[in-house]
Amino acid sequence: MSNKSYRIEDGSKFKLSSIDPSDDGKFKNREECEAATAVLTEELLKLQETFYVDGRRALLIVFQAMDTGGKDGAIRQCFRGLNPIGTQVTSFKRPSTEEMSHDFLWRIHKAVPAKSKFGIFNRSHYEDVLVVRVHDLIPKKDWKERYEHINNFEKSLSEENTVILKFFLHISKDEQKQRLEERLADPAKHWKFEPGDLKERTFWDDYMEAYEDAVSKCSAPWAPWYVVPSNKKWYRNYVITDALVKTLSKIEMNYPKAVFNPAEMKVV
Repeated sequence: MSNKSYRIEDGSKFKLSSIDPSDDGKFKNREECEAATAVLTEELLKLQETFYVDGRRALLIVFQAMDTGGKDGAIRQCFRGLNPIGTQVTSFKRPSTEEMSHDFLWRIHKAVPAKSKFGIFNRSHYEDVLVVRVHDLIPKKDWKERYEHINNFEKSLSEENTVILKFFLHISKDEQKQRLEERLADPAKHWKFEPGDLKERTFWDDYMEAYEDAVSKCSAPWAPWYVVPSNKKWYRNYVITDALVKTLSKIEMNYPKAVFNPAEMKVV
């Protein structure tokens, strides 16, 4: 299966239930999928080099997911081998006092990648229409206005040559339960577990509604959402890498022309 069915450009009729988090596409097994992903990864490495030296654009990649959804794993697996000079990862935690004293996009805009760079967001400005909504941290009229602010922000970035891809890593509630239990059972994974994760789990349905609204209200051709089936981590990695390769392959990119005549150069 192509990832085209997971790309949401117009979310006006989007329903989260339309995408099965256990989908594994066209692949017969994990090994076949991982082999296909390896081929895509090699292509991505080449595309990143061309993107970096071309230098006319930035690439912003947003990851959102429920707890245990696989943001860290996706970033680790899908971007391994990339040139770190052209890659930056920003993880957004609870806003600091300074950040809270500014508008909600202030800390986000500061982290937007410069031209030639891949900027990867582990959580993002979408927390401000997810967490704040589910936990009633601000009035409803305020978070509802933020969809328009986000759309305007992303449109502005796009017009300034930032390519935007947004990935919601879609897992089932049963899959989250299994992953949380694995973290509790393995001492090497205890550091990943937060007691607060159990409380957040009780808001599952509220979060699903909030994510559905975020995708439906903030999808556009210049800033599409991908709702990635993520119960199977190996298929998640394939869908993300495939989306990156397809997007970058459509961009006109060139190596800069030499400012000298190579034929006249002699190494002694």
